[in-house]
This record gives sequence, structure tokens and C-alpha cells, in this order.
Amino acid sequence: MFKDYYAILEIGNDATSEEIKSAFKKQALNWHPDRNPGVDTTSKMQVINEAKLILLDTEARRKYDIEYNRYQFEKRKKEQEKYEKEETRKNENQKSTDNEGHQYEEFEDVDYQIYDEELYKWMNNAKKQSVDLAKKTIEDFKGMVKAGTKAAAKEAVNVFAIQIVLGIIISFFFLLSRACNS
Repeated sequence: MFKDYYAILEIGNDATSEEIKSAFKKQALNWHPDRNPGVDTTSKMQVINEAKLILLDTEARRKYDIEYNRYQFEKRKKEQEKYEKEETRKNENQKSTDNEGHQYEEFEDVDYQIYDEELYKWMNNAKKQSVDLAKKTIEDFKGMVKAGTKAAAKEAVNVFAIQIVLGIIISFFFLLSRACNS
């Protein structure tokens, strides 16, 4: 299975390291759980991390680019064959593409076999690392929410206690002033 990491990060295959980092940040912010409440963004974050890990590693990217060029060649070849078949069936209007939603599954080709075994291992390793990173990010997020909730509750208790003390002091002065006036 081949993943188009450039398409995932929405960059060209000539992108610099800085452009890759910037694209990663943009996609990570776009798919962050805070910005997508109620949506499981774990798999999208994993793929984004996986793309970053491969494309920022010089050797991995060199191997990936060789495979990417081979993949693009075979993809164009398949598209040409498909186009030629569709041309022969002009009476049939069957299109199998859907350009509405951008889901990462669009960027994975399960039929393409990666030739470079070392790259294949690196891609699988990057996938495992991105899964671990996504899990850690979710755990950290849950921890931050929990800590934030505790801090908010503690602050609410403090504010409530201050209000009670102020209420007692004001009541004391009010009663004292009434006693002095009588």
C-alpha cells in the first residue's frame, strides 16, 4: 500500500523542510481534536505524523521520492488505460471518482506494491510511531482537560469562599452600623 505523503500535507514534491514543517503544522491544527469536537481525528493525525516523519528524514525521503516517481508513472499509466476504456464506451457515463470530500483514504493506493523493502519498513515504522504519537497526544489532551477542570473547580471554590467571607464581613458591618444608630 502506497500513501501519497505530498498530497496528505498538500505540498509539492519539491517542498523544502521548512515548507514540510509548515504544512504539517497547518494540517495538524486543521485536524486537531479541539477543532473537531465529536469527530475522531486520530487516524488523520496519524497519517499526517507519518508523512512528516518520512519527508523530514533525508534518507527516507530520497527513497520515498524514487518510489513516488515510480508510483506516479504507474498511476498515470492506469489513468491513461482507464481513459482509453471510457472513450470506447461513450454511451456509458459511469464515473467512479468523488471529488467532494478530502479524506486521506484518497491518498492511499492499496494496489500499488512498494519495491524498496527498506522504505517499506521505514513507512511501517513511521506509521507505528505516528500511532503512538497520536495516542500520546490524546492522553495529553485528556490530562489537560482533567487538570483544567480541577483548576476551574478549585478556583470556583476559592471564589465562593471569598464571597462568603465578604458577605459575612458586610453583614457584620451592616449589623454594627444598625446597632450604633439605635
